[in-house]
Amino acid sequence: MWLGRRRYEPIHELQLRLVEARREGLTGDVILLVEHEPVITLGRGADPENVLFSAASLAERGVDLVETARGGDVTYHGPGQLVAYPILDLNPDRCDVRRYVRALAETMITIARDHHVEAGVVDGMIGVWADPAAPQQWAGSAWAHHTAKLGAIGVRLSRWITMHGFALNLTTDLDAFGLIVPCGIRDHGVTSIQALTGRALSVRDVALASPAHFARALGQPVADVEDLADAIDLEARLIPGASP
Repeated sequence: MWLGRRRYEPIHELQLRLVEARREGLTGDVILLVEHEPVITLGRGADPENVLFSAASLAERGVDLVETARGGDVTYHGPGQLVAYPILDLNPDRCDVRRYVRALAETMITIARDHHVEAGVVDGMIGVWADPAAPQQWAGSAWAHHTAKLGAIGVRLSRWITMHGFALNLTTDLDAFGLIVPCGIRDHGVTSIQALTGRALSVRDVALASPAHFARALGQPVADVEDLADAIDLEARLIPGASP
């Protein structure tokens, strides 16, 4: 489901509702695709010192600050970034956290490849990485001239039902990451497909083309994207019996 550009907190609440609905068998698996208004989120293990400005100062800049129960440290979401929130029941035969996280990474890697960027994973660091000095090559971090984070991953599982997911930088304003220490990592920068290629991508277009990437990585069929960008009551659209 493509949700368009939305603030973070209502979509976080929607995820919580969908997790419950999935557990109760009211809905099937669903993948939410969204572009967020500027927000800094803190995972359950986040170091508050990795947020470099006060909440008041961030508010003056139009940036929300939200604590969440996802894994990971501090990250930034904003315009130009494709954010994916799969709400999937991994029971009974997909109960493998590492396999699931790897599938999210593979989805970002193949999306980036479609746009002339080779990326990969780095041992000991979550997310997807690229080499700004050679964006069309990736033979592993040991051979990279430099590594920069292209996509972040942070998930939460509740009785094997997933929420949260990944954020892939397409045309994101990279200066916004200066508000934080991204994911608590000081030694590596952040990059985007636009920074690596000079191409400005539409988040909507990338979202609409993403089902094949998810299907390949997750090993299960994924339907075409339904465009709900103009929907006012997402809960009523996505959860049968929800209040209109």
